Amino acid sequence: MPITERYPEMLLLMAGAAMLTTGCQHAAAPERMVASSPEVTVAKPERRVLTLSTTQPGRIEAFEQTPLFAKVAGYVEEVRIDIGDVVQKNEVLVRLAVPELLDELHEKEALVAQAEAEVRQAESQITASHAAAETAQARIAEIDAGLIRANADVERWKSEHDRIEELATKGAITRKLEEETLNTLRSAEAAVEETIARGRSARTSFQESQAKIGTAEADKVAAEARHKVAIAVVDRVKTMLGYTEIRAPYTGMITRRTVDTGHFVQPVSGPQSTPLVELARTDTVRIFVDVPELEAAYVDAGDPAEVRVQAADAEVIRAAVTRTSGALLESNHSLHVEIDVPNAEGRLRSGMYATVTIQLAERPEGIVIPVSAVVRDGTATFCSVVREGKIERRPVDLGLRSGGFVEVRSGLDENTLIVIKQPELFRDGQDVRTAAAP
Repeated sequence: MPITERYPEMLLLMAGAAMLTTGCQHAAAPERMVASSPEVTVAKPERRVLTLSTTQPGRIEAFEQTPLFAKVAGYVEEVRIDIGDVVQKNEVLVRLAVPELLDELHEKEALVAQAEAEVRQAESQITASHAAAETAQARIAEIDAGLIRANADVERWKSEHDRIEELATKGAITRKLEEETLNTLRSAEAAVEETIARGRSARTSFQESQAKIGTAEADKVAAEARHKVAIAVVDRVKTMLGYTEIRAPYTGMITRRTVDTGHFVQPVSGPQSTPLVELARTDTVRIFVDVPELEAAYVDAGDPAEVRVQAADAEVIRAAVTRTSGALLESNHSLHVEIDVPNAEGRLRSGMYATVTIQLAERPEGIVIPVSAVVRDGTATFCSVVREGKIERRPVDLGLRSGGFVEVRSGLDENTLIVIKQPELFRDGQDVRTAAAP
């Protein structure tokens, strides 16, 4: 058929196609509007146990490590140990020979014996002085009694003389008899004077004896003091002799020995001095860990810890924080932490390295969200919440953070849909489509 004859039909077909095209465009417009809303990945907060921990390198050291030095100069007489030996507390490790100390001890012990003799001598002198005083006192009593008798004789002969003198005056007797009586009276009076003199002498002797008692007692005190000094000197020399035996201060293992028999050793003279022996207590070891400042505030004594020592087959040792320094170290601004671990089998050796994980805090059954869902704007913290197809920026109060999750203390519940991928790209009130997290 010629084209001119088919023209009306072509017009009808073109008009129909135009109508179909227009209809399709009007029908697709709502779909393009829906497709223009961005799609967001959402999830709901979860309830889970959130644990905050820190993993840091640690170093193992003996619980106690003691360098042992010589206190006195002398020659090494005997070395009774070697490195690796396990020794008991107070066991003799090294013995020194110091003959001059033995000589000094013998001299000081002789001085003690001399002082003891002086004490006994002073005690004997006190006894003798007391006896002399008692004798003098008895002598005084005897003289006093004799004085009484002498005075009585004077009185009797005076009366007798007066009577004879009266008779002689009357001529009844001769004057010669009177003179004899007078002489006897004078003799009795002289006896009184003699007795008085003897009494003064006896009292003087008594006072002298009393003074000797005081002197003897003072001598005894001085002798006892010298005796105590002599004993103290002996004790000091014995103490110095005790230093000739280097003993273990506790049960442990010998980790170093620097002397042999015959070596001459001297007392420690400064920090550069070399110890004779080093002893370490290894039945318990200390693990030292430095916790960074950001986590230091959470560390407390008793916090659970896991220790892995690569040199000991990476075995997990469960322990707890024993003590902390309480203040950050100036050198690296970290908290010094110590963990005591039993080591009865001796597998952990001083100087080994360890990896230590300390559990700092735990939130049982808390509401947590991914860290990626948190948006910070200055001092504000919020999440992008999807509600009825629109974005709502909701402030949240966050708590403990562990790994890729953070605790939410307020602002969200378990039924809230939150944007977990790039929530900061969406504005408040924006229309969005939701897609669940894979």
